Amino acid sequence: MPDWLKRPVLNRRQLMLAGAGAVGVTVMVQKPGDKSGPRESYFLDMQAALMRAGIATPTLVIDRDRLNRNIDTLKAHLPADMGYRIVAKSLPSLPLIAHIRDRAETDRLMTFNQPMLSALSRDMPDADQLLGKPLPVAAAKSYFDQLPADRAEAAGNVQWLIDTPHRLEQYRQLARATGNTLRINLELDVGLHRGGFVPGSDLQQVLQALAETPELSFSGFMGYEPHLPVLPSAMGWRERAKQAAWRAYRDCLGQASDLFGAAEVAQMTRNAAGSPTYRYYQDTLLANEISAGSCLVKPTHFDSELLEPHLPASFIATPVIKSLDRTQLPGMEFAEGAQRAWNPNSTKTVFIYGGHWLADPVDPPGLSYNSTFGRSSNQEMLNGGPELEISPDEFVFFRPHQSEAVFLQFGDIAVYEQGEIVARWPVFEASA
Repeated sequence: MPDWLKRPVLNRRQLMLAGAGAVGVTVMVQKPGDKSGPRESYFLDMQAALMRAGIATPTLVIDRDRLNRNIDTLKAHLPADMGYRIVAKSLPSLPLIAHIRDRAETDRLMTFNQPMLSALSRDMPDADQLLGKPLPVAAAKSYFDQLPADRAEAAGNVQWLIDTPHRLEQYRQLARATGNTLRINLELDVGLHRGGFVPGSDLQQVLQALAETPELSFSGFMGYEPHLPVLPSAMGWRERAKQAAWRAYRDCLGQASDLFGAAEVAQMTRNAAGSPTYRYYQDTLLANEISAGSCLVKPTHFDSELLEPHLPASFIATPVIKSLDRTQLPGMEFAEGAQRAWNPNSTKTVFIYGGHWLADPVDPPGLSYNSTFGRSSNQEMLNGGPELEISPDEFVFFRPHQSEAVFLQFGDIAVYEQGEIVARWPVFEASA
C-alpha cells in the first residue's frame, strides 16, 4: 500500500483548527506595524528656520540647495546641443522661473494659459515661449489686447500651438486682424491620443497652408509622450510604444522636410518629453529640445526610476494646532482600545492648521490621514504611533503630489537655503 494511503485522515475539528490557524497567520501578517519614531534632523532644521522667520501659517517651502542640485542633474543628463525648455505651469512663480533660467542658462519657456503668457511677456519679454496646449483664439486675442506697448516685441517670441486645420484658420484670421506675424508650432499625437496631428493628409494640408500664408511662420513641432513610463515594460510593451512614438515624430518631420527643406526643419523647434521622459533622449536626431519642470522640485507623482537622481525639493509646512495622546472618534469612543490594539499608528492624534491638500505627510514619520474622521480643509486630523512627539506650534511637513496646482494654494513660497528662510517668492494667480 502506498505510504500516502497509510496517513491518518484529518477529522472535521482538525480541519477547522488548521483553517483558523491559517487565518490567524494571515491576519498577523496584515496587522500594521508601528511606523512612528524620531523626527529627521532635516525637517527639524527647516522647522526652526520657519519659526525664526515668524511663519505660522501653511506655507509652501522650496529648498533652494536641492533645487540647484536638481537643475544641475537635469543639465548633466542632456546630450550635447540639446536645448532645455522650462515648464512654467509646474514652477508657477516668476522669481522661481528666473532663478532656473539663470542657473540652467536657458531662455526657453513652455506656457499653458493666457494670464501666465501675459505675465511672462511683461516680465521676461526676451524669453521664447512655446504654448504647451492650444489656446482658444479668443484667449490669444486677449493676449494681444493686454500686451503693453513697451513689451510689443514679446509677441514675436511666442510660438502658438495648433492642433487642427480649423484652429490654424482661426489664427490666420487673428494674424490679419492684429497685423502680427504669428509663429506656429504644430502639436503632434505621438501616442498620447489627446489630439494633435499624425502623419498624413491633415498634416499635409496645414503644412501647405503655412507655406502659403505670409502672416503665419512655421516654427516647428511639439510631441508629448507622458504615457510611456506608465506602460508596463514586460514583453517589450513600453519599448514598442516608444519606438512607435518616435516613428510618428520622424514621419511628421519627413513631411515637413519635403516641403520646407531638411536643413530648415532641422533648425526649427523640435520639442519633446516632459519630466518623466526627458532622459529617454540621448541625442538630437529627433528632438532638439526637451521640456521639464516638475523634476526640479519633485512632487511624489514623479518618484520614478528615471528620476531617482532628483531630490524632493518642495514641501508643505503647517503648524500643529492640537496634539493629543489618544485618538477618539466622535460617537465611536468605545472602539478606541480595539483600534489602537490593531493599528498602533492610530494611537495619537494631531490637528493641523488647514489641510485637505494633494499631499502626503512625511514628517514626523508614520503620520496618516484618518479615513473614518474624514478630510478637512480647516483642521485636518492626522494619526501617529506611540513614538510620535510633536507639540502645538511645531510643524508637520508634507510632500505635494504635484506642483502646478498645489503651489498656488499658499501665497508666497518660502525659500529655504543653508538653514534659513532667505526669500519669499510670489506665485502666479490661479488660472486654468
